[in-house]
Amino acid sequence: MASFAGRGELDLEGSRPWRGDRAEEEEAEGIDYFDRLPDSLLLDVFNRIGDVKALGRCCVVSHRFHSLVPLVDYVVVHVDCVISDDPAPSSSSTTAAGCGGGGAGPDKGRGVFSHLTRLVFGSLVKPLQALGQILAPAASAASRRSSVSSSSSSSSSSSSSEVSHHSPTEVLKNFKEIRRLRIELPSGEIRVEDGVFLKWKADFGSTLDNCVILCASSVLSSSSLLSPKSSNPDPNPSFQDACGGDDSGNIPESFYTNGRLKLRVVWTISSLIAASARHYLLQPIIANHETLESLDLTDADGQGVLTLSKGQLQELRVKPVSASGMSQRTLVPALSMRLWYAPHLELPGGVVLEGATLVAIRPSETPGGGGGGIGSSDGCWVLNAFEEPYRTAAKLLVKRRSYCLEMNSF
Repeated sequence: MASFAGRGELDLEGSRPWRGDRAEEEEAEGIDYFDRLPDSLLLDVFNRIGDVKALGRCCVVSHRFHSLVPLVDYVVVHVDCVISDDPAPSSSSTTAAGCGGGGAGPDKGRGVFSHLTRLVFGSLVKPLQALGQILAPAASAASRRSSVSSSSSSSSSSSSSEVSHHSPTEVLKNFKEIRRLRIELPSGEIRVEDGVFLKWKADFGSTLDNCVILCASSVLSSSSLLSPKSSNPDPNPSFQDACGGDDSGNIPESFYTNGRLKLRVVWTISSLIAASARHYLLQPIIANHETLESLDLTDADGQGVLTLSKGQLQELRVKPVSASGMSQRTLVPALSMRLWYAPHLELPGGVVLEGATLVAIRPSETPGGGGGGIGSSDGCWVLNAFEEPYRTAAKLLVKRRSYCLEMNSF
């Protein structure tokens, strides 16, 4: 008569016994298969997480996680608010009100001319203070003492006492192997009227390498521009049609006389100030992380992006930054600029830019400064500055005639 196989023995068909029996035995013996995963695999998972708050929560799961999290090479820091070091009480109270929720409020210091000197990483309410495990113990203790002190100073500030603020420099200081870093501000710094479109991208080393600005007085959909008599537009419009029928590519005389040029100069200067202010604030982070190979400082609105490549980061480490007077921003060198303009520019997907303007900027000392060499490999920094559909807008605009400007250092 056949007998049943015991545990660990073969059954009648020669197969191993049910896996559940063995799993139960190993569980009873305290075997954790997750602990058998190699560190390299866990680090890959942490790198895919990226967000520094989520990494902070992972840090308190186990001693192993606590030792591995600081070794990630990709980190994303979402800055909840930007506050000023200005000691004026009115300024402090206004800023505190703007930082409470971590959102992008209208009074949160969006103006690039305001005295913004410090980025603050906030909204770490009590249940989410795991990030303190990454920070040095002394810094965490100081943060807790500061929180207790502020809660006892005034009953009206009880809600704000639950929020702990740390600068990105403090948050990142215990990460030892960062190669790619992305910091996102809560909003763009430049105030523009409703409906106005403005994007910029700037590359920096120890000073400005180049900057590209794309702006328009308004963004519309092509369907909103169709009249009843033109409900069946040409499905394949020519370049001249896309640019409002101006086959010469000339900038109209009205552009110089009705304030349009002046307005775009203001947008350009504001973008350069915003970029140079961001660059200045990054110095301590770059100095503390020699492993960095790329750094992007952007904003939730998608208004501006400041980038530093591996070579530019190395240049910044060995060459000191020149500050602009008493302001907290990097000195902008003398510049050469080229400006392209189209009264009406239709893009793929039915997006229409009214008063579309592209500005390419380089230091005057750079060979081909101001966007020279457009259409060649040297002009790729202009044509590839933005994602679609705005990359197409740049390609269309540079085919038109340009306006050259010079600007002194400021």
